[in-house]
Amino acid sequence: MNSRDSFLNEFRGPTLGQNTSQSSEEEVFQNATLRPILKLQNDLIVLVFQNYVTQIKLPFNGFTVEKKMSSIATIISKDIQLQNTLKGIVIGLFTTEEYQYYSKTISNSNKRIKAMLIERLQSQLQLL
Repeated sequence: MNSRDSFLNEFRGPTLGQNTSQSSEEEVFQNATLRPILKLQNDLIVLVFQNYVTQIKLPFNGFTVEKKMSSIATIISKDIQLQNTLKGIVIGLFTTEEYQYYSKTISNSNKRIKAMLIERLQSQLQLL
């Protein structure tokens, strides 16, 4: 393993969630790679979303909790440029081996990343 990969694995910390012998490759990838990266990059993800809301002049703070939750899901799902920015924040911290796995499962991995981003932002409404 090269020094960048070693650094990234050490920097991100331990696996989050449980992997068992019956866990699928996708679950292992999610718990060993995606969750630690999303946790590490949380502050940046929140900031990027806040800046996006400000740029499009969305009166987000005036929304009800339900409207905020649905707005997060809609924005992340429909704005491809924002999606790509947020995915880049995650993918940039993949090791070479993780990127090789990601490139083979790009569609499913992107769906997982998107779902996890939506869930993460929705669970932190107090920061938005």
